[in-house]
Formats: sequence, C-alpha cells, structure tokens
Amino acid sequence: MMRAMTLHKPGEALRMEERRLPAPGPGEVRLRVAACAVCRTDLHVVDGELDLPHLPLVPGHEIVGVVDGIGEGVTHLALGDRLGVPWLGHSCGHCVFCRLGRENLCDQPLFTGHGRDGGFATHVVAEAAFCLPLTLPMDAVHLAPLMCAGLIGWRSLRMAGDDAMKIGLYGFGAAAHLIAQVARHQGREIFAFTRAGDTQAQAFARALGAVWAGGSEEAPPVRLDAALIFAPVGALVPRALQAVRKGGRVVCGGIHMSDIPSFAYRLLWEERQLLSVANLTRADAREFLAVAATVPLRVETTIYPLERANEALDDLRAGRLQGAAVLVP
Repeated sequence: MMRAMTLHKPGEALRMEERRLPAPGPGEVRLRVAACAVCRTDLHVVDGELDLPHLPLVPGHEIVGVVDGIGEGVTHLALGDRLGVPWLGHSCGHCVFCRLGRENLCDQPLFTGHGRDGGFATHVVAEAAFCLPLTLPMDAVHLAPLMCAGLIGWRSLRMAGDDAMKIGLYGFGAAAHLIAQVARHQGREIFAFTRAGDTQAQAFARALGAVWAGGSEEAPPVRLDAALIFAPVGALVPRALQAVRKGGRVVCGGIHMSDIPSFAYRLLWEERQLLSVANLTRADAREFLAVAATVPLRVETTIYPLERANEALDDLRAGRLQGAAVLVP
C-alpha cells in the first residue's frame, strides 16, 4: 500500500488516502519518494487556477526518489537508483515542437502532478525517459527544489541572455534564491525585489549576494539589463519594463500570473522584450544539473511531513516561507 495527499476538488484541502501500490507499466519506473518540494504551480493546481485533465489527482513535481520497481523495456535503470522527477513527464516526440528540440511546447504533453499523479505521496510512477539521474552530493531534501525551482530559474536566466549582467529578480522565493546564486557565480549582479516591507526576504537576498534589495514598487539604483519575474503578479510586468534599459528583457518565469494591467507603449519601446518561460526540457535539466555541480548552492528549505502538505501550501500562499517547502513521507 501507499499513502498520497489527493486533490478531489479545486479549492478544497488535500485528503490523505491509502491506495494500492501501483505497478510501473512499459517504459516506466516506480519510485519510493524521499522528498518532494512544494512549488507555486502546485498552488495553482490546488486553487483551480490551471485546467486539470482529471480528478482526483496527487500534486507534486519536484520529486527525488529511489527506484523500487521497473517496467518492461527499461534497461538503463536499476533498483536503488536515485532519480529526480520534474514537471515535464512526457512529450509526444513527433509534433513540430518536439522535432525542433522544443519539447517544453509539445502539443500532447503530460505534466507530473497535473496530467499524471505526482510526488505528494510515498510512491510515484514516472516515465523512465523523463527521470533525471542525480549524482550531486546533496540529500534528497535539498535536491528536491532543484527539480523545478532550479530548472525554471535556469531557463529564465538563459532567456535573459549571456550579456545581461545586471539582473532584477521579482519575487525572492524558491526559484530566485537558487538562480541568484548561479548568476552571482557567473559574475552577474543581482537586484532583488520582494513584497513591500519584507525586510527578512531582503536580508536573505543580500546574504546570498544581491547588491541591492527592496520592495517591488521601488526603482533599482541602476537600469537593469534584464528582469526575471517569479511572483505570479501581473502588475510587476510594467514595473519591470520600467526598470530595464533600452534593449532589455523581462522574462516571466511562472506558469500562471494575474492579469497584466495596461501600460504605456513607451515602456516597451526602444526594443525592450517581454518573454515567457513555458515548462522545461530535458536538455535544460542536464545543463542545470551540470552547472549546479560547480556552484556551492545554499538551498534553503522548510521540512513538512507528508500529512502536513496543506500547511505547506498555506504557508507558501501566505508568503511565510524563506526558500522552499519540502514534504518528506
């Protein structure tokens, strides 16, 4: 048997359930979950802000686990292997986007904790080809946030451009606190924007190397080359456009955001660019994990037992967390 925190209706609390242990199908593996970080996307799933293919559903897509079952045809993995399971759980491999190497935009994808059950559980079944081998010398709790917060932060940073040396981070949560360290390791300057008056988050950002930290309504002391928005607040888009230089980029790193208010064209003019990040690719994961192996990452976590998943979601929703929440079965 296995235990899982299950969503039956958006807007309602997750329910702890006992289920029969699933058998992995062809091309799949079953993992015994060691840790699963809690992502803002999980909030969007639970709160009904994303369309869901089916219910009931087990959320969770920042999973670290150990293989304890192997399906037919899986020959490159063995029992006991430690793997990560990210948001992208399947791509079709034949649509135009997959053929172009942009599987994050696949026309027929499956996402972990969305289209298939995720890691708010003691066990999870995943497609073997989309699991990530983990060799970093970190424990599962500190590895789990890398599976989405780290990956999305990495893709967002890459979209900012190699020449972006002054980078603003709007929303200093799980993704920002990781990618700030990577960017600093690359020699870039970080400007952190938090909720107004959140002096604790601002101090945290400075402790991780930010050269400036302030409220999201404040103007930075210099023009930014790029801004990465991780907070799901549409009103930050015109503010970030106002903060970047001519030719600068604003990258929206979340899967969901409140409506962007209208703004004057002059904020976009002078060849500023507004971009969004959608999902991730396995190539992104390989790149980021290789980079993470060279950076002495400080992964800030708050641990919750599996049965307290609703509390973790509430703390994330209310902004009471520093870094990432992590569930441990």
